[in-house]
This record gives sequence, structure tokens and C-alpha cells, in this order.
Amino acid sequence: MIRKPEWLRVKLPGQGEYREVDKILKDLNLHTVCRSAHCPNIADCWGRRTTTIMILGDVCTRHCRFCAVSTGNPKGYVDETEPGRVAEAVKRMGLRYMVLTSVDRDDLQDAGAGHFAETIRLIKEQDSNVLVEPLIPDFADGPVGARHAVPSRLKKIIDAKPDVIAHNLETVERLTSNVRDKRASYQISLDVLKTLKELEPRAVTKSGIMVGLGERDDEVYQALQDMRGVGVEIVTIGQYLQPTRRHLEVKRFVTPERFAEYGERAKQMGFLSAACAPLVRSSYHAAEVAVLLRKRKITTEDEAPS
Repeated sequence: MIRKPEWLRVKLPGQGEYREVDKILKDLNLHTVCRSAHCPNIADCWGRRTTTIMILGDVCTRHCRFCAVSTGNPKGYVDETEPGRVAEAVKRMGLRYMVLTSVDRDDLQDAGAGHFAETIRLIKEQDSNVLVEPLIPDFADGPVGARHAVPSRLKKIIDAKPDVIAHNLETVERLTSNVRDKRASYQISLDVLKTLKELEPRAVTKSGIMVGLGERDDEVYQALQDMRGVGVEIVTIGQYLQPTRRHLEVKRFVTPERFAEYGERAKQMGFLSAACAPLVRSSYHAAEVAVLLRKRKITTEDEAPS
């Protein structure tokens, strides 16, 4: 096993607003990807009173070899009160930027897209100034080997009017079949991102990958190019960390200097924002994107014909 380098040390939970955030989430019986996926940034994020709520339960129908979220068969169960509790959590925590994610729910007729959309709507109805970023699964359908993105499911998300829509490639193309569940694919994920733009050209889309799984740097740059090719504007690249011994081992620890090179290359490709660093995760410091969104909105309004 490769020894974890100094730059990956994180502070322990319990500091800042951590305890208050923990209490709110427990009171409302909500799950977070922070805890379920063993995120290394939980102390930092909760200490700054931010979190990523995970909806549709905490049992995923897929089994990706990098992810610590529990897998199984929820047998079609959906808690219809969950969207309201999420909106209440956003209110109690005073969030201005909300990242919302979910487990995969291949057992549901629409893969959970409608439940996702309802949660976004309730957050917005409660406070229209809250910016919402859903980090969605692929919502794909069809048999393994012939699965495809479903526009009607993605349109449910778009119609809920989120401010950013994120969907991750997770890894480079060559490693996808080993890293992700067999029902996922690199091409399906690209098709999801492409379809979102086709359905709503003004949508701000986001994606990301992990490194340290055995990829080469040229493959990282190709993944960046592929994301940019389907209109992705915001990208994240972070270090993969093995959550338990049952999961894929880390093949390399990428240096902060190399991450900086990834970020520079991404900006040269035209990404609006590129967060590339060892501890970056899709939702880590996502609120900083709000500044870019507001600047973009102001610029668009200034350029609009009078």
C-alpha cells in the first residue's frame, strides 16, 4: 500500500459549526454523501456549515468499486416526505448554495428523477435566492450494453430550474469498466451532459474525475477535452482515496503541482471554472461557483438587446 503524503492530511471532525450541522441532519433524518461516502472533507465542510445532502435513501442499486455508499435493492421504496425535510434543512442551516445528490435508483420507473426534481422545487419555493446544484446519476435505461440517456428524465431536472447541473465521468475512459458499475459507462455520462445542453442550452453543466486509479496524464487531458466537447463549463479533479480495504487501491498520489497543471490546461480549454487539487471533490467549495454564476448573469443581462 502506498503511504499517504503530507498534503492529504485533514483536520478531525468536531470543529466550528460541525456539531450544529450534525444535529440538524439527525433531527431531520437526512443522509449525506459526506458521511455515507467517507468524504475526507467532512470536518472542513460541516465546520463551515455546508454539506451535501443525499436523497432517495442511502442504499444504491449500483456497485462502483471506488464508492463506500451501501449497495442493495431498495425495492421501490421512496420517502415522499424527504424533499420537504431537505428544504427545511436548507432553511435551518441558512444555506445560500445547496449541493444535492443521490444514490442510483435503477429500481424506480424514472430512476428517481421526479423525486430529485421535487426536492429542487421545494428548496426554490422556500427561498428563490438559494442556488441549487444537483449532482445527478445518469438516470439511464435499457439492458447492460445497450443502456442510454433518457431525455424525458433529464428534462424533469431542467424543468425544476437548478442553477448548475452536475454529473461526473468519475474516471478516464479506459478505466471506466473496472472502476464503475457495469450499468454505467463513459459514453452514457457524456451523452447525459450533452443531452442536458441540448434540452437547455443556457444550463450550466459540471463534471469531474478522480485521479490515482491508474490513469495516465494524457488520458486525463483527453477526459477534459471530452467534457469540454459536450459543453461542460465547470470541472473538478481530485485525488482518489481508498475508503476501505474492500475498494480499489490507490495507484498513485498525484502531487499538488501536477493538479495545478491539470487546472491550467482546463482553463486553456475554455472551462469557466476548474477546481483541481488533491482534496477537491465535486461538491467541495462548490459555493464559490455562485460568484461565477452571478458575474455571468450580469454580463448576459448587460449584453442583451434593449
